[in-house]
Amino acid sequence: MTGNPWDDRFGGDTYVYGTEPNDFLRAEAARIPRGRVLALAEGEGRNAVFLAGLGHDVTAVDLSREGLRKTEKLAADRGVAVTTVHADLATYEPDRGAYQGVIAIFAHLPAPVRHAAYARAAAALAPGGVMIVESYRPEQVALGTGGPKDLALLPTLDDLRDDLAGLDLVVARAVVRDVVEGTLHTGRAATVQVVAVRPAAG
Repeated sequence: MTGNPWDDRFGGDTYVYGTEPNDFLRAEAARIPRGRVLALAEGEGRNAVFLAGLGHDVTAVDLSREGLRKTEKLAADRGVAVTTVHADLATYEPDRGAYQGVIAIFAHLPAPVRHAAYARAAAALAPGGVMIVESYRPEQVALGTGGPKDLALLPTLDDLRDDLAGLDLVVARAVVRDVVEGTLHTGRAATVQVVAVRPAAG
């Protein structure tokens, strides 16, 4: 035990959420303009590595050094480069206006932390930049197929609308879908999905 539960979860060689990207990200990634992309709470790197494979300059941020170690290994195995940053999203400050894309895939944070982190992420987008979010929502607890059991970590669609105020939401929906991502996210799941764009003039 390391004292960091995410290091404990990501220790070893098994990719507990798999090595393939999130389905929603895969479907929507073409919306992200080519350039710099920030991957928040990136875990073991599957989404960052996918985006690097599309030609983006990707920075993966996570609280777990073990997760970042596996991100670097997966990137090397796939022949791409990903920059890794060990940081807590409660305090992490990305450069404003510096990124063409930001992703947050199953980044479950306490509501005040999420609200502040997503506001900083939105500010990190260049005009025309795109933020892609998928998260479990409160209805997921009853399904029991992955994600936190604490309702305080599960945003509603209205929560995400508030978090991303100032961006144009081109996709904003609550869905029930099959998620198959490693051993810990598998089964029928209740999620919220958002694609948000920073206005070109703002």
